[in-house]
Amino acid sequence: MSSTGSTDDVLQQLDRFWFMLDELSENDPAAYHRLVEKQLKDGAEFNAAPELHSCLCTEVLEPRRGSLYVNICSWKRVPAPQDPSRPLPVCAGKLETGVNEGWYALLDVALNPAVLQESKEDKTEINQVYMLALSFAQQQHGMRLSQQYTVVNCSPKSSPDELQRRLGFQKWPNTSKQPDTASQTPAALLQQISSLRSEKQDEAAQITCRPAEPVKKGLIQVISTTFMEPQKPEYRLEVKTDTAGVPRSVALTVELPKVCFMSECQLKISKDDILLEVEDVYYLLLEFPETVNEETASAIFNKKKRLLTLKVDVLC
Repeated sequence: MSSTGSTDDVLQQLDRFWFMLDELSENDPAAYHRLVEKQLKDGAEFNAAPELHSCLCTEVLEPRRGSLYVNICSWKRVPAPQDPSRPLPVCAGKLETGVNEGWYALLDVALNPAVLQESKEDKTEINQVYMLALSFAQQQHGMRLSQQYTVVNCSPKSSPDELQRRLGFQKWPNTSKQPDTASQTPAALLQQISSLRSEKQDEAAQITCRPAEPVKKGLIQVISTTFMEPQKPEYRLEVKTDTAGVPRSVALTVELPKVCFMSECQLKISKDDILLEVEDVYYLLLEFPETVNEETASAIFNKKKRLLTLKVDVLC
């Protein structure tokens, strides 16, 4: 009964909306077309891709020494702060690592263009934005960073396509070309508006607030896109010694309750450290307590216990 009533209410509202549009198009065509064009423009702006604003570089002290690059991006899909006392909305991409004259990590952090525009003329404000982004990277990814940073011209793997991929950007069908609204019927124009609105609502449904430890209470509100931040799994790292107490091997045991098959795990081992990744699920980077011979490494996954065990010999 209530369902039927609700449907009737919606149909009545749609009828009233159609009637108002028809009246507006007949009585004030100029206002009608201004309304439609504004809606189409809003949809096109929402469809804009994130843009690189600036790039920071700082030193990673733990868990592995190297460099951290943080791409500060401007993106209209990130909500603008409604009140200075409320958390600053931030959308972060997936952390990636690589080697380029040394180990590095790369993170994209997107903010609403209004935040960056307001900070443009004030060095103190933009410095605060940069420090918040670095503190966010430090807390979200378990890093200890240097307190000093530099603004650099570019970072590795930061073409527009790569930025968009890491931030989860999906471009909807092109809406940048404004149609000739004067030659279209109210029904056709309404269909265009409806299409843009539904696309916007679909995308908004993919951007949700996710709890995070704040840098200072209430300063950052984390916005996640189409993926969740990988978790750091529970693990145990041990050095096995012989009867004389000499280190002979290193054993790593990792609990992976969300993994079903060994093939889901990506392992990268060097003589100094190990990286375990399960895409969008787990991320674990550890330094070995002893230098190891990576060629002797072997790993076994227990499907029943969801336990990964790795053993590698210490380098003699």
